[in-house]
Amino acid sequence: MPTSPTPVACCSPVLSAALDEREAQSLAEVFKALADPTRVRLLSLIAAAPDGEACICDLTAPVGLSQPTVSHHMRRLADAGLVEREQRGRWAYYRVLPDALGAVARAITPAG
Repeated sequence: MPTSPTPVACCSPVLSAALDEREAQSLAEVFKALADPTRVRLLSLIAAAPDGEACICDLTAPVGLSQPTVSHHMRRLADAGLVEREQRGRWAYYRVLPDALGAVARAITPAG
């Protein structure tokens, strides 16, 4: 199973320390992926799925978009390291990477 890059696991919290250029770029890519409401919705659909994964074929109807468009959105989420993709025959299945979401949450949480 191919793995996606973990986006901001190494980043300091934004509100407690200055990010270096690489950390800022990595975090910005994640925010760009999450800046689209369709992608946020897709992420929530996958996270809410009974097995924690969803086939691309099951994601088109809920968002009302064609399979190629949903695939484009899923690629953006995968490139940002928020989901992982597994090919099973003809269909791609996606799973949310909780560690990546946790890293994003930690990066924007004030140090306390």
